[in-house]
Amino acid sequence: MRLSIIIPVYNEQQTIGEIVDRVCAAPIGDIEKEIIIANDGSSDGTRNIIAARAWSSDPRVKIYDSPINLGKGAAVRLGLHFATGDIVLIQDADLELDPNECLHLITPILDGRTSVVYGSRFLRPTAHIRLRTKLANRLLTMVTNVLFGARLTDMETAYKVMRMEVIRSIRLRAVGFDFEPELTAKLLLSGRQIIEVPIGYHPRRENEGKKIRWVDGLDAAYMLFKCRLTGGR
Repeated sequence: MRLSIIIPVYNEQQTIGEIVDRVCAAPIGDIEKEIIIANDGSSDGTRNIIAARAWSSDPRVKIYDSPINLGKGAAVRLGLHFATGDIVLIQDADLELDPNECLHLITPILDGRTSVVYGSRFLRPTAHIRLRTKLANRLLTMVTNVLFGARLTDMETAYKVMRMEVIRSIRLRAVGFDFEPELTAKLLLSGRQIIEVPIGYHPRRENEGKKIRWVDGLDAAYMLFKCRLTGGR
């Protein structure tokens, strides 16, 4: 059994070294670990830091570069093109989510209870999430539940885990942050059951490098309605 951990990264020179250190060290039992760094055209020192770290020559770590910045969805799809695992886990390159949750996230799949797991930031109390962030996420999650008959608490979570054959069966088109609602909508349209497990969350602010903006929420809503009206085509 192999777990492919895809890390989409764009201009994360302050965190890329530490997050990959943590991913390399995260315990996942006897499961083989494959770490795929998809560098989405970073223009800061991210690529130099990647090249300088000891894990850059670790056979478990594969590094792929896009010559230009396209967006998170494009970076994830780049990583998926080269992934060889039985299970895929998406790990953001910032430090908002803890890689030590990996085993917790893949356990429902290993137990045969589901083929898709989302890590929910709202199943475990946290005082760190800003009110407007909570409200925006709850609104988008509510729209998802109404449109697709789901019972999710955190559609926009970055921790999405699934069997490789599941994500390979879905035609993904989004290149930006609208990747999150597109993947969720198409999973639900295909009849997949999504199990949520609680995760910790340590959000950063805009001045610390957070990239998602209010307009991305509009893009997410548009993507949800588009998938519903087109049946995911």
